[in-house]
Amino acid sequence: MIKKIVLGAMVSALSAVAVGQGNDAVSFEPDTNRIKSHLFFLADDLLEGRDTGSRGHNIASLYIATEFAKYGLKPMGTDGYMQPVAFRKATLVQESPSFTLTTDEGETALAYPKEYLTGPDVLNQTSQLSGEMVFAGYGIIAEELDHNDYADIDVDGKIVVILSGKPESFPSEMGAHLASGSQKAQYAVDHGAIGMISITTPTNEKVRPYQSRLSYIHTPSLAWIDSEGEPANRFPQLKGSAYLSEGAARKLFADAPVSLDDIYAQLAEDKSPKGFALPGKVNMSKQSQHSQITSPNVVAALEGSDPELKNEYVVFSAHSDHIGFAKTVKKDNINNGAMDNASGTAVMLETARLFSQMEQKPKRSILFVSVTGEEKGLLGADYFAHNPTVPVSSMVADVNLDMPILTYEFADVIAFGASHSDMKASVEQAAANAGIELSPDPWPEQALFTRSDHYAFVKQGVPSVFLVPGLKSKDPNVDGSKVFGEFLSTNYHKPSDDVNQKFNWDAARTFAEVNAQIGYTLATQQQKPTWNKGDFFGETFAKDRQ
Repeated sequence: MIKKIVLGAMVSALSAVAVGQGNDAVSFEPDTNRIKSHLFFLADDLLEGRDTGSRGHNIASLYIATEFAKYGLKPMGTDGYMQPVAFRKATLVQESPSFTLTTDEGETALAYPKEYLTGPDVLNQTSQLSGEMVFAGYGIIAEELDHNDYADIDVDGKIVVILSGKPESFPSEMGAHLASGSQKAQYAVDHGAIGMISITTPTNEKVRPYQSRLSYIHTPSLAWIDSEGEPANRFPQLKGSAYLSEGAARKLFADAPVSLDDIYAQLAEDKSPKGFALPGKVNMSKQSQHSQITSPNVVAALEGSDPELKNEYVVFSAHSDHIGFAKTVKKDNINNGAMDNASGTAVMLETARLFSQMEQKPKRSILFVSVTGEEKGLLGADYFAHNPTVPVSSMVADVNLDMPILTYEFADVIAFGASHSDMKASVEQAAANAGIELSPDPWPEQALFTRSDHYAFVKQGVPSVFLVPGLKSKDPNVDGSKVFGEFLSTNYHKPSDDVNQKFNWDAARTFAEVNAQIGYTLATQQQKPTWNKGDFFGETFAKDRQ
């Protein structure tokens, strides 16, 4: 049993962590005033929304580094606590996109952005693509599911035309990985394709209608720069790409061997359409403007107490960036990102303080990684995962803190990723110690396990968990599910995600306590976390892990 120690006015700061006789007998007492002060600073208007590469985010990073130094943590960046990340930023010249379909019937020009969308190219300022087309189903290869959309078709030197999304029968999280844009691009390149066109589907229109995508056409694209000075994780073999509305897709399939209606009918029955050559030829072009920005990750470590295990690291990750200024709001146009993710960063800083004040440190070392560029596609975490300041094999687990909604006293937590490894037991115990429950994922179709910074560590074979407050409330008069939903619909990625929200600091305390306990257990137990036998992510990413 864990015995909680109530802090009195005469108790020293070191008693913020009470340790009993056993390694597992530890009780954390987070200071909500500290969490509040961190959150309010990071979400202040003066930081201007902490956009990647902005002055506001640089100030936030300096603040985080200063706190790490205050706690006596070891600098683990490439420049003190900082790990500067260079990015290439590409912006699409809106007047430049051109898309022409040439068939025996003549030429048809598609209108941008009414009929098709295309993004900026971080590789080339002038992009041109010309070629014949081949329909390739969803454009996915999944041996585990006996699925191969490239079987019996030749796309070498051709433009692949693929359906957005994945078959409904695919497991949610596995499917999210297999159907990601980068994976589909990799499959296409592996088969010699020179371009990729995605088309919407009825299912996709229900989830994210084509019209809703128009608000993002001015969004720049970022890629971190590798050691050879090139944008990472891009595919130079693909000379162009586009996303087509249903109306535009019908023009491509007008004289096809199988009509678009027949293909959609197959999707409704969860069948996978077979590939075939499409008639005609496509010509695409566009212009992109390039610039370079730099934005830091911030990295610090608490050394473990065991002579051997201190060479292994339990990672706490949290992104410090947000989305900067709102372009469509005239008065309060600062996206402060109080919940997203000043709250998670504040909890990580308090966790770092709690660990730093322990008289008996955990056996393993603790690595605190504040990452940039999450809102641009998990870029800072991806950079760190590919350029870690400790051996990648020494990172045994990641506990990710991203957008805990701290407006009600929750009675449960949701732990994305816990079911993939034996970390689930640590999460269950930490939740029980805090007097709350561990609930199953209420949104499996969202595949949130693949959508935050921990996933960069997963792809390096590191078992990871990502907690958020659950939908149950300790107050019978508060509907946690409703409060959660109201935040997403009203405040998420809007200027109203600021410090004027009604925070529940008891919720902040509980959230910090649970995450700290998980990290402590992982850092103290003799055996490092392992993927469950046969788990897709473990088999895919950790087979060669030493």
